[in-house]
Amino acid sequence: MSGDIQQQQHDGEASPPEGRAFALPLTGTPAQVEWAERIRRQVNGDFDRVAAAFRLVADRQSGRKRADTEAILIILEDKRTEVIARGEAGYFIQEWQETGGRVRQLIFRDARYQAIRTRREHVPAIFEPASAKV
Repeated sequence: MSGDIQQQQHDGEASPPEGRAFALPLTGTPAQVEWAERIRRQVNGDFDRVAAAFRLVADRQSGRKRADTEAILIILEDKRTEVIARGEAGYFIQEWQETGGRVRQLIFRDARYQAIRTRREHVPAIFEPASAKV
């Protein structure tokens, strides 16, 4: 990884992945747009960090648990698309200045995640193969 990318990630200002630009230019005053663009890059970086954490978990899992974690990654990317596609500078300024845990909250509130969680609570671990317990 190049030093520039590492520095951007360290600063929380990761750019969109190569070949993937932000969907819409932001609308607002020039100052709002500049501020919101910084926030949007930070938000995108938060999505990257959460995705990386889930990928690490998925790599250690097998069977049903791995499939569930991969489904959560799909939910994460859907949420990223919804958030990053917003074109109003005010949305990022008002809703995303404080990002701590916000990406995970979006996932946890999703109906698909709730279904995974409910199923896991109702299927005792005793019925899962030993290799799936991670």
